[in-house]
Amino acid sequence: ASASASASATKVSFGVPPENPDSIILVGKKDVLKQMALKETADHLLDEAVIDAMIDSGTYSTTFLSRGRKLSLCTLPDSVSRNNHPLSVHKITSMVREAASAKKGTTSSIKVGGVHYEGPIAAAVAKAFPLYDRKTGVDGDGDDQTATSAVVLTCFNENLEQLEAGPPNDAVAEGVRLACRLVDSTPEELTTTAFAEECRKIADSFDSVTMTEIVGDELREKGYGGIFGVGKAAECPPRLVILEYEPSADSKETVALVGKGIVYDTGGLSLKSKDGMSGMKHDMGGAAGMLGGFLAAVTLKVERKVKLLLCLAENAIGPTAFRNDDILTLYSGKTVEVNNCDAEGRLVLGDGVAHATKHFDCDLVVDMATLTGAQLICTGKTHAGILANTLELEQRAVKAGRVSGDLVYPMVYAPELLADEFGSKVADMRNSVKDRMNAQSSCAGHFIESHLDEDYQGGWLHVDMAGPASKDQRGTGYGVALVLSLLEAPGFC
Repeated sequence: ASASASASATKVSFGVPPENPDSIILVGKKDVLKQMALKETADHLLDEAVIDAMIDSGTYSTTFLSRGRKLSLCTLPDSVSRNNHPLSVHKITSMVREAASAKKGTTSSIKVGGVHYEGPIAAAVAKAFPLYDRKTGVDGDGDDQTATSAVVLTCFNENLEQLEAGPPNDAVAEGVRLACRLVDSTPEELTTTAFAEECRKIADSFDSVTMTEIVGDELREKGYGGIFGVGKAAECPPRLVILEYEPSADSKETVALVGKGIVYDTGGLSLKSKDGMSGMKHDMGGAAGMLGGFLAAVTLKVERKVKLLLCLAENAIGPTAFRNDDILTLYSGKTVEVNNCDAEGRLVLGDGVAHATKHFDCDLVVDMATLTGAQLICTGKTHAGILANTLELEQRAVKAGRVSGDLVYPMVYAPELLADEFGSKVADMRNSVKDRMNAQSSCAGHFIESHLDEDYQGGWLHVDMAGPASKDQRGTGYGVALVLSLLEAPGFC
């Protein structure tokens, strides 16, 4: 069975601040933060000079009010670059995580000022409180690890007027925390079968959603050579899971979301080292982000048709594992000579985008994956690297990243210059590049692009989020907010 949320996981809610919380966490840029702090401490005789000193001391400062209540002031930068969210939401996540009481069974009130759209703030706070936890009993400080804490987020605009907390916040948080939980789950728990069960729960919860699956040998019989080839050696079979959402109102656009769901990546017969393999339970982060985004989008009834395709497989080793020198025929009909069993994500996504563009009348196809380690070198640990087949779509994606806080930055888009990297003497292409020093993250994306149906005329956006998908051994929930921003969901526009 798949991993459920820990019973002691922090409860996250939105709206009116709780009375008498154990800790108060105020977040904002300097001027707004000072106004919030003065208002919050009016009855506690806290000198204005102390507040100024706390704000000027750095990004995070704490004091105590009457009755032992903790007050934390979290200072956001007054200005940011054009490649960041205006409120630098990554700092909100880290500061809120640090400021919230570490003691179980407590309540924290989080107030963020200067907010324009609430969705990104809800996502940032949700990321700070993951659901997955297998700790037991009492910790070294004598705290009961099974007690439940609670946080309540309240947002204010620049005039310190409270924003009305609505369904978008709850939907965003649920989607983000789902994605984090799936990424954090062990591969023993989150098999391909268990992942499909997670999808089934969502499909069964909405009349507007339908689900179909292509599983195991049926993939081979129907020509999905990438997904089947990668996953055929595992105990649980590979599968293509398809969820379809039909809005009740007229649709503005049909969008296919294609996620890489390698539930564990040993590297296959191109076996990873012990250090390189640890953490490869995170290799389904693209599928997790897409599923969380889909759940939130359906809950918020976005005015777009959304097709979710999750390419699920475990890249295992065994007698039936695919090999270097094998030739796989993908669903596009193109043949691929395998020269690296550890470049498996592009093989499953090739099948996914081929299905999306053959069977759905899409305006936009978005694939998301923890695809290449080189992405971290290209765009870093905070920004995903993107490829888009039009400048307009590239700009749309960059804007969606800035709005959502799931930041992206363009990589080199030049398929005609990079196609030779996959040259093969015996097949249409190889699956790994000849020269790893030649824009290999762009090359990997172009490999996926080459399997779009030849008659497809719509947009294609590739998101390589190997860097931002995890941090400090935890899933970040990256991708949920980006999907919602691309879909113009409530709370993001």
